Amino acid sequence: MPVAADEQTTYLELSEDTGSAHKFYEVRVAGVDVTITYGRIGEGGQAKTTSYPSPEKAAAAAAKKIGEKVRKGYAPAVRGVRQRRAVTRRAIASSRSTARQAPVLWRFRSGAAAFGIFVGEEHAWVGNERGDVYTLTHDGQVTGRYGLPDGVKCIVADDWWIYAGCDDGKVYDLGGKVPRVAYEIAADVDIYWLDIHDGVLGVADARGGITTVDHEDEFQWRRKAEGTDGWMVRCDEDGVYHGHSRGVARYAARGGEPLWHTRTDGGVLFGWQERDEVFAATSRGSVHRLRKADGSETARYRCDAAVFSCAASPDGRYVFAGDNHSSVYCFAADGTRLWKLGTGCGSAYSMQYRDGRLYLVTTDGSLVCLDASEEAVRAAEDGRVPQAAEVDGSGWTAAVAGAEVESVVAGSAAAAGGIEVECVAEGGRLRVRVVSPGFDPARRVQFPKDIRVPGARYLVAEVLESGSGAFYRARGDIKRLL
Repeated sequence: MPVAADEQTTYLELSEDTGSAHKFYEVRVAGVDVTITYGRIGEGGQAKTTSYPSPEKAAAAAAKKIGEKVRKGYAPAVRGVRQRRAVTRRAIASSRSTARQAPVLWRFRSGAAAFGIFVGEEHAWVGNERGDVYTLTHDGQVTGRYGLPDGVKCIVADDWWIYAGCDDGKVYDLGGKVPRVAYEIAADVDIYWLDIHDGVLGVADARGGITTVDHEDEFQWRRKAEGTDGWMVRCDEDGVYHGHSRGVARYAARGGEPLWHTRTDGGVLFGWQERDEVFAATSRGSVHRLRKADGSETARYRCDAAVFSCAASPDGRYVFAGDNHSSVYCFAADGTRLWKLGTGCGSAYSMQYRDGRLYLVTTDGSLVCLDASEEAVRAAEDGRVPQAAEVDGSGWTAAVAGAEVESVVAGSAAAAGGIEVECVAEGGRLRVRVVSPGFDPARRVQFPKDIRVPGARYLVAEVLESGSGAFYRARGDIKRLL
């Protein structure tokens, strides 16, 4: 389509070789209209058009926007030269189980293959490859829905905070009314799995790399494993545990020094952790139980096919596994198989045990709640199972991720009751600090990346201290103060 004589377009990109940024910013001026389009390189992005009283004022506004981005490190570029990040979606050739049906209490069909799951005190979360994230009560009632721009890799929790890792290379904070960007993963990383502890994000990738990023979204360290296909990463205060095609390795949380490496029977396809141990599910039908301290194996659990997910009870008494034949298993701590049952709705991509129930997300996109009590399992082995409730999730409109934020007048009724923070330029980056009294003004605040504006002040529902006490985190809805 021909460009009008008075139309001007400026296209900028910010792509850091060792950092996380991989995004574009385009400003198009057509008469009195200024259209700004922004997003990840290689994607369509989001667009907003603003009209001004005259072409001169439109041109001045556009120049101001361009200047702000150039000062942040953006530079002129040619669209299409840099490509979007690589994305690998997990695939299982799932077959039907020959075991008896498991005692399913309820089932929620999310609409696409589901990978992400987290079960907390009040809600179960599930995310699928369409980018939908749903929240449900433990009894199977849908309570909310978020819309992310790409497939959900996994859902992880860090104290009170819930994050969703997405195929677009971003990690979204799901603590407010709309998802907000908390982390952006480097563009050259093909993400396989994520975990987080006290604000430090661990990222395992296709090439066997392990990377950590801190609460300010700043690169900490990166290591390359002996193998590839890093489908396992688990983080705690002292270590990062990385599972790949040639076993499991532990790295020091600070600095990334290698501490141990243990070979496994087959490539690692999933990982779980408890306080003192990690569990690695493998392609040859095993789940390895390893001590965090030295990597020694304390037990091994044998399944009948490749294991794509595993979990354990908090006391380590029970260990669970899901294979690619739509079966789930339960073992005693010493390795004795207690039972094997069929899901009836595909193979489990991920799982979590809580309060006598086993929650699965499966290849057909279902979030399933199984009754894992001894009584229910014995009845299922005899062919007696409850009628599973089908949960209806229709009618929920997704809260879509975006960079827009509501503005309120300082001192107004709408601004009452919040905590004020300020965005400041420091060392070439935008930092956020608490302005309201009662907080340490020197500590930084983990705050959404995509709404930071130099010099702007925001109203946050809550600001809570991190587990280590080293920084603060914004929690809940955010408004910009005028």
